[in-house]
Amino acid sequence: LQRMEQEETQKLLMMEADMKQRVIGQDEAVTAISKALRRSRADLKDPRRPIGSFVFLGPTGVGKTFLARTLAEFMFGDADALIQIDMSEYMEKFTASRLIGSPPGYVGYEEGGQLSEAVRRRPYSVVLFDEIEKAHPDVMHLLLQILEDGKITDSLGRKIDFRNTIIIMTSNVGAELLKKQTVMGFGAPVEGHDYDSMRDKILDETKRVFKPEFLNRLDEIIVFHALTKSDLLCIVDLEANKVLTRIKAKDVHIELQQSAKEFLIEKGYDPQYGARPMRRAVERFLEDPLAEELLRGNVKAGDKVEVAAVDGKLSFRVPESQPQSSAPAPAS
Repeated sequence: LQRMEQEETQKLLMMEADMKQRVIGQDEAVTAISKALRRSRADLKDPRRPIGSFVFLGPTGVGKTFLARTLAEFMFGDADALIQIDMSEYMEKFTASRLIGSPPGYVGYEEGGQLSEAVRRRPYSVVLFDEIEKAHPDVMHLLLQILEDGKITDSLGRKIDFRNTIIIMTSNVGAELLKKQTVMGFGAPVEGHDYDSMRDKILDETKRVFKPEFLNRLDEIIVFHALTKSDLLCIVDLEANKVLTRIKAKDVHIELQQSAKEFLIEKGYDPQYGARPMRRAVERFLEDPLAEELLRGNVKAGDKVEVAAVDGKLSFRVPESQPQSSAPAPAS
C-alpha cells in the first residue's frame, strides 16, 4: 500500500510533463490543473468540495474537451471515467430535473437522473459540462450546491457524493475575441502582452455572463490559447502516429517525411477552427490514398512505405530494396 501511494505521489509530481506531451499548446491550463490536484492530494483543499472545479474558455478546436478526457485517463486510469453532459440539452426550465431525476408522479421517476445516476455508479470521475453558458438558471443553482457542498440529493432521496470528482465546464463566452489573436496564414503567435489583454477581455465577458456566486466557487478560470503553426507540427505527428499504429497491425511500416507533414499542416491549418481541420486533412490526404494503395495491392504486408509531398499531393513510394524475398511492389 505504501509503494502504491509513493507511485501515485510521483505520478502527480510528474503530471505536467506527462500531460504536456499529449495536450499541445495549452501549458498554462495543464499547470493550473496540476497544482489544484496536488493541493487535493496533499489534503490542503476543503474536504467537502470536489477535487477541483474549472471553467475552460477559448476558441473551438484547441483541446478543451480533449484535456478533460486526458485528465480522466491520467487520474482514474480509464478514458471512460469522463461523464460528459451537453448543456444545450438543458436550456429549458423543465429539463433541469433530468439531471437529478424526475419528481414522484412524473415519467421516469424510478430511472434516476442523468448526472446523479452516472456519478453514483462511478464516484471517481471527471464530470464535463459542455457549453455551460447555455444552461438554464435552475441548472446553475444545482451546480452551486455541487461546488460548495460536494453533494446533491436525487429524486429518490439518495445523497450523491461529488467529493471524489473533478468538475470541468467549457464555455464559448468571448470566443470571437480570441479568433483575432492569431494573424492570418501561417503567422507566428502574437506577443504575450496581446494575449494577456485578450484574456482580460474574455474574463470581463465571463463576469458579465455568469453570476459572482458561481465564479467565486471555482478553483480556476482558464483561457485557452489559439493554436500556432508550431503546435500544429506536434498535433500532425500525434494524428499521423494514430494511423501508423493502426496500419502497423497489417505489418506495413510507414515513414512520414517532413515534406508530407508540411503538406498536411498547409491543408489542415485554420486558426479559427483549431485542430479539427487537421484531423480531416489526415483522413482526406493520408488515410484515403493509403487505403486505395492497400486495396490495389501496391502496398502489401512487410512493405516499408515512404510518404512525401509531390505535385500538390502525397506520394506513396515503396523502395526497390525490400528485406523480404518477395517481388518489389509496383510503382504507385
